[in-house]
Amino acid sequence: MDSLFELVQLVLGNIWTYGATFLAVLGILVFVHEWGHYIVARLCGVRVEVFSIGFGKEIWGWTAKSGTRWKVSLFPLGGYVKMFGDLDPASAGHSEEIEDGSGQVREMTQDERSVAFFSKSVWKRALIVFAGPAINFLFAIAILSILYMAIGRPVTPPQVTGVEIGGAAEKAGLLPQDIIKSIDGQKIVSFDEVRRFVMLRLDQEMIFQIERDGNLMDVSVTPIKMTDTDRFGFVHERGYLGVIGPANGIDMSHISAVNGQDTKGNLTLAHDLIAKNLGQDIRIKTSIDTHESELLIKPPAEMNEQISKPESEYYNALFLGVRPGNEIISYGPVGALGVAISETWSITTETLKAVGQMVTGTRSAKELGGIIRIGAIAGDMAQQGFISIVVFTALLSINLGLINLFPIPMLDGGHLLFYGVEAIRGKPISERVQEYAFRFGLVVLVSLMAFSNLNDVLQMFVFNSNS
Repeated sequence: MDSLFELVQLVLGNIWTYGATFLAVLGILVFVHEWGHYIVARLCGVRVEVFSIGFGKEIWGWTAKSGTRWKVSLFPLGGYVKMFGDLDPASAGHSEEIEDGSGQVREMTQDERSVAFFSKSVWKRALIVFAGPAINFLFAIAILSILYMAIGRPVTPPQVTGVEIGGAAEKAGLLPQDIIKSIDGQKIVSFDEVRRFVMLRLDQEMIFQIERDGNLMDVSVTPIKMTDTDRFGFVHERGYLGVIGPANGIDMSHISAVNGQDTKGNLTLAHDLIAKNLGQDIRIKTSIDTHESELLIKPPAEMNEQISKPESEYYNALFLGVRPGNEIISYGPVGALGVAISETWSITTETLKAVGQMVTGTRSAKELGGIIRIGAIAGDMAQQGFISIVVFTALLSINLGLINLFPIPMLDGGHLLFYGVEAIRGKPISERVQEYAFRFGLVVLVSLMAFSNLNDVLQMFVFNSNS
């Protein structure tokens, strides 16, 4: 239980980082999403009665000349735009009657009806609804493009610098200093892309095209399906390859054997043995806490001169790649836009694949996280710096847009499904059917929210109670 209290203290001690970052990012994305609905509604001639960030009691707001009430509400986890003529913000029904200032109910005038959401053609209503998710994708593309133009894109080269003995990569024949050029025919430009591919494929066979000593060759690789638990206790299933990328190095004090010779407790011997074999394949054992692993590495001599110099600041650092860390790739406007679109597409398809794996049972539903998990990730990204929080904002924006397109009543995708049926039939689905559908959708959404957040709480409690 001590670790659970330590976790609580960690979160409370960093409430600004975790809580404020999450609410700030979420507030921006909700505003962007609802603004998409709002601006297209105005362009289509619909009067917007309320634009709210959050739900519940109004905390602060003002009424614009257009008649729209702009406000911030008590519960900040979402928002809505209420169109004129709709009975509620979800557009679950409409009324052709309105209440005047004296409390009397009357029929809409022709002019009032012309600016009501329900009076617009089916394609305009569909466009207004689609605008919310669409602008989330466009927002992600925009901020990624600006990031790549202004700062550049941090990329870790897709090079294998270490292979775990007995792991999937070694069994497939991958060797240190192999460069991964493509996976299943898709070009690879960074080690992060390799990680993402493998994580999603779980234990499915993949074809890697690699470059070794200037020659191209194809290698069949089947990752090992693993279940990890992060420091918060959240469970993640992923494909595990057993390789190290060029951004990673090894602390020499953790090496317990070199080419079969025991060096535990003898750091000088470890330095000597490594120094004699730089530029060659070396088998090492590393021990961190109670975890021991055996690796095949080929550390370049030009990057590791410091291990023979005890006075060097990096004396105990063994670099495995030709150059450590990330490369920053700069782009012009067109290049940055192209990469941002490609990244958005990849994230979208990978998310859909992960959801499909949960539906089919290939991936555990324990990975379905709620507000707590998203807040934890937001806090971690904020601690890593500006670039990480921008990328996380783009990722969350894409997911917000994608989730809203799911064909569940109450979500934008559910409305679009109804409008599609209306376009085919030539008349709307009856309000009674829509009412039952929205009730069903509400139950589904509430159940998913309850499950995901309870999932987070239980995983944190069980993990930290057992730690």
